[in-house]
Amino acid sequence: MFAAQIVDSAIFTIGAALGVRNQTAKIANFITENKRPTLIFINKMNRERADFAKTLNSIKDNLPFKPVVVQLPIGAENDFKGIIDLLNQEAYINDASGRLSKSEIPAAMAAEVAEYRESLMELVAETDDDLIEKFLEEGELSDADLKEGLSKALKSAKLSPVLVGAANINLGTRLLLDSITELLPSPPDMPPRPGTNPKNEEIVERQPLLEEPFSALVFKTMADPYAGRLTIFRVISGVLGGDTFYNTNKDKIEKFSQLLIQEGKDNKPVDEVGPGMIAAVAKLKETATGDTLCSAEGPIIFDMPAALRPSVSYAVTAGKKDDEDKLFSSIGKMLEEDPTLQLTRESQTNETIIHGTGKIHLQITGEKIKRKFGVAMELSLPTVPYKETLHGKARVQYKHKKQSGGRGQYADNWLEISPLPRGGGYEFEDRIVGGVIPKQYIPAVDKGVQEAMAAGILAGFPVVDVKVSLVDGSFHNVDSSEMAFKIAGSMGFKKGAMEANPVLLEPILNLTITIPEENVGDVIGDLNSRRGKVMGMDSKDNGEIINAQVPMAEILEYGSELAAITGGLGRFTSEFSHYSEVPAQLSEKIITEARQ
Repeated sequence: MFAAQIVDSAIFTIGAALGVRNQTAKIANFITENKRPTLIFINKMNRERADFAKTLNSIKDNLPFKPVVVQLPIGAENDFKGIIDLLNQEAYINDASGRLSKSEIPAAMAAEVAEYRESLMELVAETDDDLIEKFLEEGELSDADLKEGLSKALKSAKLSPVLVGAANINLGTRLLLDSITELLPSPPDMPPRPGTNPKNEEIVERQPLLEEPFSALVFKTMADPYAGRLTIFRVISGVLGGDTFYNTNKDKIEKFSQLLIQEGKDNKPVDEVGPGMIAAVAKLKETATGDTLCSAEGPIIFDMPAALRPSVSYAVTAGKKDDEDKLFSSIGKMLEEDPTLQLTRESQTNETIIHGTGKIHLQITGEKIKRKFGVAMELSLPTVPYKETLHGKARVQYKHKKQSGGRGQYADNWLEISPLPRGGGYEFEDRIVGGVIPKQYIPAVDKGVQEAMAAGILAGFPVVDVKVSLVDGSFHNVDSSEMAFKIAGSMGFKKGAMEANPVLLEPILNLTITIPEENVGDVIGDLNSRRGKVMGMDSKDNGEIINAQVPMAEILEYGSELAAITGGLGRFTSEFSHYSEVPAQLSEKIITEARQ
């Protein structure tokens, strides 16, 4: 998402044998939302089962672009030997040395070339009123009008030119590079970028020109094992030199030691950077991904999209126990680098949970940590944090009495136990009158009850939403103690809770699921099978949105299962909603497994 805000244009490579892949469609939606010019390169035309027409149909059906063919392949699979340029009406054939050379368009393809060129002219003409008028009057467009019209339509994201080639044998790559130079916009060609003046909240714009005030957008933070924390930004306007800039989001002047241009693994120092350039600085204290950098004299804040909310969660541990400190230090650096990652601690299960946009996302994060910091990160399904509560009421007496030859132990208390509304927590009420239990022992009863609640009644899960009232009891002048009343409180609660109809609670999550329209029935059916409840539906340009509530235990691996149903085109986010009672038939199984 951040990349779609930073780039001037995009190039999508589509395999000629496999067609549009699921992840490609997701990324294409981000590019379309930001109206970025797009080229489409059908690659691997020399592979077995390569099919240009079938791949073109896959692009039309699955990507949110309006494709227009500007190149045709000559042959396919092992017979792929050249490319026809429809704009210039020229053919390029791979010669014996592996280089493309101009040639005549094969006579056998003349009709196909004429058909595609006619379609090219029609699609380009439709994007401009003057061109459509000329096309209707004259029946065609000149080469100059066609190229100029295509360039304008591409820059306004109305059309996406389709090119072909086979990169592994370098067939078509030079023509692709030429098209990038000729068709795609350079930074000065881009429209001004709107932002907000933080001093008066007025909308202001920055032209991508050298003479404009300096402004830039931070789109990535990297943990470099040698340079430390690297902040990477794209210059929107003006020139940055010197050793300071103003961070508008943090209202801070940040000082840096050196401007860097990244070249592979190396960082090359430079004196200044201008519009369109991507640069980095090391060891900034305040700046984070999404911040706007500018000159203090011309403050501006550019909007950046919120990071994708996590959809999957896994318990994370170090491959070796001795590496735990190193692992979590490394994850901390990854959190700075990737805003879609989150790390939390589940106090009930004592697990550290890492959250991400998918299992592959978390696995790639683990590979980065292994490569950069030399420590292994292991993932496992998190333990579901069940809880227990009570349905009924109970009044019980528990007398703790023990003699062992010396000073004994004695504590007697009467407890009234009742449920609270869901989310009510815990209440302890002291209703002792007449001093039947001395004041100094009453907190011990409370403490004993809380310890018993933490240990659980049915299966060792914490008891919640309960009120306990201490209503009566007795003590012994010699044998009573805080410890004795603590034990009496604990055992009394356990006894009473078993009489008050204890039940198991499970966490329920809110799911927001975005899917293609044709998968709605299958997804809803699957949610029903997971004891889910559909709360509503909305429509968007790129699919349907289902809002549902589903037990956490049913969706621990929902990401891969949703991908299987939707062909990888579905995505979802989740957040905790509430606790709800577990059905009796499932409760027995969970309790048995927990006790084992």
